[in-house]
Amino acid sequence: MVERLVPDELWELFQRVVPEAPTRPQGGGRRRHGDRQVLAAIIFVATSGCTWAQLPPVFGPSGATAHRRFTEWTRARVWAKLHRLVLDELGSRGELDWSRCAIDSVNMRALKRGDLTGPNPVDRGKKGSKIHLITDRQGLPLSMAISGANTHDSQALQPLVAGIPPIRSRRGPRRRRPGKLHGDKGYDYAHLRRWLRQRGIVHRLARRDMESSQRLGRHRWQVERTMAWLAGCRRLHRRYERKADHFLAFAGIACTLICYRQLTK
Repeated sequence: MVERLVPDELWELFQRVVPEAPTRPQGGGRRRHGDRQVLAAIIFVATSGCTWAQLPPVFGPSGATAHRRFTEWTRARVWAKLHRLVLDELGSRGELDWSRCAIDSVNMRALKRGDLTGPNPVDRGKKGSKIHLITDRQGLPLSMAISGANTHDSQALQPLVAGIPPIRSRRGPRRRRPGKLHGDKGYDYAHLRRWLRQRGIVHRLARRDMESSQRLGRHRWQVERTMAWLAGCRRLHRRYERKADHFLAFAGIACTLICYRQLTK
């Protein structure tokens, strides 16, 4: 089970970003469970949607132990670093297509009150959060963020584009800017077009009251498919986490697994 959830190649990448285990100056204490076992338990919680208390004993660590390690690694930004490492591997192999990137968002209902939640305008005002994504032409997530469900999509464009990390290329320097950026009518604002032009990014943002909705998905269906791929991480079907950084961590794990599948094709 552990080897299936955490293959050798993923484990080698994870070892490069995981912090060293803390030591007790006075010695003693319980034996610490292996990082690979704990990582497999966290991925199982993310993909199956079970609670920490329902974690099967086959992994070794208890749900409480896995949750503590998850909190520790989230605080160390391990998931963002792992996602970037996988993107670097894809970029070095020439498997990222920067020619046409797309931006979109998806809403998730929040079952608990917490940071970065808000009334969802498309869910009768119930509390929710929103995941924002930028993907390459194949639908591989390059940048990801979360916000309250009542945050307008246009407010996320600049932070998302600026948040794309410098990713290795097969030839030449690292890259962090798409050739073109496609977005729906929610991003139709003059200041966003101007901002993209200043950074050398060709904008393809749909115009309100001018373009037919029948052709809007011609170059944006990849990001919508990626939103469906996120549903493979059942922990994201609803937001169960009160802390925003924990919800962001599960979204980061989902993005990493999507990119890793491309890496192992």
